[in-house]
Amino acid sequence: MTELAGSVAVVTGAAVGSGRAIAERLAAEGADVLAADIDVHGGEETLTRIGAAGGRARFVRADMRVPADVEALVAAAGPLRVLVNNAGGGGHVAPHFPDAAPADWGAALDLNLRGAMLATQLALEPMRRTGGGAIVNVASTAGLGLAPYRSPEYAAAKAGLIRFTSTLASLRERFGVRVNCVVPDWILTARAEQELAGMTPDERAAAPEPLGLDALTDALVRLVRDDELAGRVVVLRGGEPPRLLAPDEAR
Repeated sequence: MTELAGSVAVVTGAAVGSGRAIAERLAAEGADVLAADIDVHGGEETLTRIGAAGGRARFVRADMRVPADVEALVAAAGPLRVLVNNAGGGGHVAPHFPDAAPADWGAALDLNLRGAMLATQLALEPMRRTGGGAIVNVASTAGLGLAPYRSPEYAAAKAGLIRFTSTLASLRERFGVRVNCVVPDWILTARAEQELAGMTPDERAAAPEPLGLDALTDALVRLVRDDELAGRVVVLRGGEPPRLLAPDEAR
């Protein structure tokens, strides 16, 4: 079992929303959290909240689209045991492929997939030196199935992150590192609450039940601690129990 108490845990995209909730939860479990984000003000607020609850945390400004920033982040972590590749987003911001410029949809791929891949690669050797560790990738149900989606680049990146995770079970034997993935549906962040407040009754009735932040952080902590799981994917939908996909299942 990967022990959280006293372990260094990096959380990307930790300045707000689900990333902040994950950072707070890991700190509450005793981890020394390194919170990373491009939003310095939000990152400092995350540190303030963790400190007020008696936890330990540092902040590093890092843009996961920039390889040098990712390299500096992993180097700053020191004896790394836990990495949460949570940074992502942009699926709601128009225009999308094919109307978006290649640089714009390419940046979405970098943020939602390539940054997580690079962080994972860079974390393997530091984790091996500390006796192993756990990596959890945070994807999205946008990456599941074959239905149309408003942002093809976001859906493709999240699908890639899920498949990337599922190919890495062998890293447990090679490096002592387990890589798993949580795939949440609509998460009840502050932005989601604002969206809900602005919906008509019919829109609200048609919307999926939001997933509570506690459900996300509970599932993530279980993946960090469960030594039996590697290369596995857990789907989270509001009002439903977590669903661990079989190794040959992706829907």
